[in-house]
This record gives sequence, C-alpha cells and structure tokens, in this order.
Amino acid sequence: MAASRRNPTPVAARDTSPNTGGEKPEYRVEALAKGLRLLSLFDEQRPTWRVSDLAAASGLPMPTVYRVVMTLTAEGYLDHLPGGDYRPGVRTLTLGGAALRSLDLVALATPKLQRLGETTGETVNLAVLTGDRVLYLVRLRNSDLVTANIQVGSTLPAVHTSIGKLMLAGLDETDLRERITDASFPGQHGPNAKVSLDELRQELAQIRDQGWAMQDEELAHGLRSVAGPITGAGGRVVAGVNLAVQARDWSTQRIVRELKPVLLATCAEISQLAAAGSAGA
Repeated sequence: MAASRRNPTPVAARDTSPNTGGEKPEYRVEALAKGLRLLSLFDEQRPTWRVSDLAAASGLPMPTVYRVVMTLTAEGYLDHLPGGDYRPGVRTLTLGGAALRSLDLVALATPKLQRLGETTGETVNLAVLTGDRVLYLVRLRNSDLVTANIQVGSTLPAVHTSIGKLMLAGLDETDLRERITDASFPGQHGPNAKVSLDELRQELAQIRDQGWAMQDEELAHGLRSVAGPITGAGGRVVAGVNLAVQARDWSTQRIVRELKPVLLATCAEISQLAAAGSAGA
C-alpha cells in the first residue's frame, strides 16, 4: 500500500477533541456529532451497550439516542444482538482498519518491525498514546505469546504497558495529571503493577532519563516487554515500539542485555525515516 504524502503524525498526536477550535459553528452537524459520541463509548472494557445505558452514559435524551442507534444499525455501524445489546458493526471495523492502514508511520515502520520480529523471534508492537491508554497500530505476534490477547486497534491502560509508560514520561506535569486519574489504574492487572500516579512517578522520571521503558509483569502475569521511542519533529516522542516476551524465558537483565540494543536501533531507524518523510512532504 502506498504511503500518504501527509506529515506522518499518528492519530493520537492529533487534536481529536469535540471542540474544533477554528471550525465555523454552522459547519457542525449535530446529528453526526451525537452518533460519533455514542460510537466512542464502545471499547474493550465495554464492547456492548443497551440503548438506555448509552443514553445515561452520553447524557443525551433517550429518544435521540434511540433514533441515532437505529440509524447506525441500519447503516451497518452497529449490530443488534439477540439479547437487546448493540455492538460495533462491520462498517465501523472497516473504517477503523482503513484509518490505521493509512497512517504514514505504519507504512514506514512495518518493514523495520518485521525485521525486528524475525531477528528476535519475539512479538513486536507499535502503539501510540490516546488519552490514558495506548492504541496498537501494528502487532507482529510470536505464536508462543499467549498471555495477552491484543490485536491491531486494541487499547490497554498506559500505566501498565511499556509503551504507555514511555510516552507518559514525555508529558509535562499538567498533561500528565489531566490524563492519569484514579480510573486510569484498572483493578485487573499483573502482580507488579503500580496502582497510583504517585507510585508511578519515580519510574517515569527514570524512563525520561534513560530513554526506554520496561513492563515487568504489570499488564499480566508472565508477560514482560521493553519499549523504545519513535520521535518526530523536535525530538518529541510520537509513538513507541516494544518487544513482548514470556517472563519464564526472559529475565529483566537478559531483556536489557539482548533485546534493548536491537530495539533501540530499530526505533532510531524508524525515527529517521519518519523525519525524512516529514521533510519531503
């Protein structure tokens, strides 16, 4: 697939808030905005919703939500399940896949990530930060890695992932506090997970100094990973790459000794390609 000629900035680095700033109010389509608001409520933590729950969560009137849901269902963006719940339909998934595939960063990075996976024999991920979660854009899976069911388009808590912590370490204090709240620390996690921002701060400072991050059975029992940065203009971290491994096979010392150097070299190569692509756009 040919790469777009736009500046290769990942989705999460762009402003996607409902307030469009300079956009003229008369160009805003309220019905569309309400539909998008409802679709945004579907995630991995809650993949199905009832109409009444959508109304309560969105703050929209029940009749409005019902009409929007019926429209989205008729157009294939929602599926009506036998029990009465709704879930994202095929057309939603198609749009999401097209958006991910169109990213310049994905196109630039994938060959390098494939080589990294072949060299190490381990699972490789490319992800960006969106809110307090990481969104996976590329996943090249080692079939032996069975402790995490993650796919392209999945999101996970940033505070419990190596890529997430790497990108959180690059935020200023105000942004960090706005993104990370008590709700950012889910109850289900691995044995070594931090459970508050105060507890995580020291590690974020260390990650900021060393330029890479590790996840040591924080996301799930038996899973470790090491992450390096993809940098954009001005050295800003715009994405992260990690190698995910089985803890039984890889001690933290072995990860640092054997995987970290080749990972960081790959990240540097991708960053150079991204910078060159941006300069030529």
